[in-house]
Amino acid sequence: MEETQITYKIFTRLAVALGTLNGLTIREAKKLVGLQFKQHPCQKEIKVLIKNVKKDEHEIIEHLLDEMILVCDELGPNRDYITLIKILENIGNSISKGHDQNEYKYTNSILDRFKKEITIINKKIPIPPLFNMMMESRSLIEWSSIYCLYPFIPKRIKGKGKPVLLIPPYLGDDFSTSFVRKYLKSLGFATYKWDLGFNMVKAHYIPRLEEKLADIYQQHQEKVSIVGWSGGGIFAKIMANRHPSQVEQILTIGSPIWGVMDMKTPVYGLLEFFRGKSLKERNERFLAELEPIPTVPVTCIYTKTDGLVPWKHCMEAETFRKNIKNIEVYGSHSGMGANASVLLTTANALSANLNGKEIQEVSANIERFLYPHFWNKARKALQTKKAILPVIK
Repeated sequence: MEETQITYKIFTRLAVALGTLNGLTIREAKKLVGLQFKQHPCQKEIKVLIKNVKKDEHEIIEHLLDEMILVCDELGPNRDYITLIKILENIGNSISKGHDQNEYKYTNSILDRFKKEITIINKKIPIPPLFNMMMESRSLIEWSSIYCLYPFIPKRIKGKGKPVLLIPPYLGDDFSTSFVRKYLKSLGFATYKWDLGFNMVKAHYIPRLEEKLADIYQQHQEKVSIVGWSGGGIFAKIMANRHPSQVEQILTIGSPIWGVMDMKTPVYGLLEFFRGKSLKERNERFLAELEPIPTVPVTCIYTKTDGLVPWKHCMEAETFRKNIKNIEVYGSHSGMGANASVLLTTANALSANLNGKEIQEVSANIERFLYPHFWNKARKALQTKKAILPVIK
């Protein structure tokens, strides 16, 4: 929340200045900017920041833009910057609609520069630290311990026969999602395998996935929820972008779902070895489909201790819409399919979105016992966030 306050304090000034630059009064510009935050989770707090803009600053709009870019650069890469771009675009489009676009070249240059600078900033996500990579070996413990932990995982959610398609990670097959499927099935969800062997994350899977999605949709006569782990989340997002009329929601688990073309990962060499060509060379059009945000509800489960995929690539823009949620768990990337917190969070998110409720972050008590340092830290962060919300100015 502190980062949000810093970011939007300068951004609201920039957005209002963009309005007054094009002939709007301060009052008109503030009203237009306020309308862009209807779906923003911090709408009330940002309205206070808009209200605090007291003067016309369009004459220093270049300075405000430089300051905004500096703030974003200092805070570091963040998928939520896509929300800022969208808001400025909406303001520009609202002002120029029905007019000669040549009159708005300067406004468009402001928008273009901001987008280019954000693109550069978001390419700076670093490779997972060496410690995280070394800690991926704990996935062996996670897969072994799930047999003992599984009986203690709560089964309170009611799936009510809702269809769920599960897509395995890169180099994984349907066995990889066996515990997630088993748990969801025990709750009453109708679960479906992907049935395409080992997932090599290639575009030629898409037509067969589309057929499978259509078959499940026809069988149940209702939309299908898709759960994808790691590389499987890539396909989940593409399916949601291509077929929103058949997809109820998507849930990704440790999945790189944006900025993949520039992603730095220790397994990149392995990816190229199996493919024979570079990832960029073979899948540029395929990976470009990951950039748009689906219109369906999106839930992203990630771990900051991921040793294979940079965790920032695994988060969608929560500020873009209210039905987008990022949830942190503790564990390795390779062990997420056997992580009790992942199982609980997956079921809880699926149910909450199906019933139009807010997703509650939950974890098994046994997980809190195993990882007390992580959960105490998470609880303190949540308490701090709640304390800051009422006083943001």
